[in-house]
Amino acid sequence: MRDKQDSQALLKVRDLSVSFTTDEGEVEALDRVSFDIARGEILGLVGESGCGKSVSAFSVMRLLPRPMGRITNGKILLDTKDLLTLTKEEIRKIRGKEIGMIFQEPMNALNPVKKIGEQIAEVFLLHQGVSHRQALDLAIGMLDEVGISDPANRALEYPHQLSGGMRQRVVIAMALACKPKLIIADEPTTALDVTVQAQILDLLQNLQKKNGSSILLITHDLGVIAENCDQVCVMYAGRIVERASVQTLFKNPIHAYTRGLMASIPRMDGIPKNKLMTIPGIVPALSQLDQGCRFAPRSGLSHPVNSLQRRPPFKEVASGHWVEACPVCTKI
Repeated sequence: MRDKQDSQALLKVRDLSVSFTTDEGEVEALDRVSFDIARGEILGLVGESGCGKSVSAFSVMRLLPRPMGRITNGKILLDTKDLLTLTKEEIRKIRGKEIGMIFQEPMNALNPVKKIGEQIAEVFLLHQGVSHRQALDLAIGMLDEVGISDPANRALEYPHQLSGGMRQRVVIAMALACKPKLIIADEPTTALDVTVQAQILDLLQNLQKKNGSSILLITHDLGVIAENCDQVCVMYAGRIVERASVQTLFKNPIHAYTRGLMASIPRMDGIPKNKLMTIPGIVPALSQLDQGCRFAPRSGLSHPVNSLQRRPPFKEVASGHWVEACPVCTKI
């Protein structure tokens, strides 16, 4: 875990709102999302599918699908640069060099008709101005660094010739090629078996420590959060409902949604053959979101009408522990 004395933020996201144009009209996918990532820190972003985790990541990278998706409000500061004010050419220079992204599905992230070595070499050609031969040598070096055996021959293969775990290592090699300040890992272990998942997470942590990078780790797995992160933001329906250090959040979850997530984790000391706890219902559609407490329909708790009409304030309930303070859904 990082040294807490270095609290200077590398990335600052402030009041980020994102909308999409759909057949049902304009819908809001993110509603004033704010978080910081300090230098050398791993921040976990956790929540169910559809809560806005990947939209947050693609907003930082300026990769929202256009013209359907657009950022309607907020700032995204990398050091002192507001990424939302940069031109397309300026943001291209930052992607891959200062911010690397590990995409959720490596088979979709890799070009199926280009050799692995050529795809990694592109990063060096774009950002370091080296020759093609030098770029290929650097690509082979990156394959070796991420633990792929016989990297010179693997560099000549196509994505379909590699296993899922090896493809994920290739994507990590591409993301870390230029030793970026910030790494965004969007569900980096999706569809991998448990053993390979552990290897990938260990690899990511080791490379992060070696390069001193910060990581935004997006996942729905609280176990991954507990093992790898320093800070955690819990997202629900386009909002961050709780934010704290990992130790604080697991010891004292305050929001009803966070407590529901914690209760759904299988326990070794639980009652044998007992049903797992679940949160009833599903994340509401973007066109059906309340202005107030969005977890109200699934909480099983009786909410006053005014709590559904007005957004609860985001309060610091203890040092570094913030929560969307719905008077019904929070244990304050």
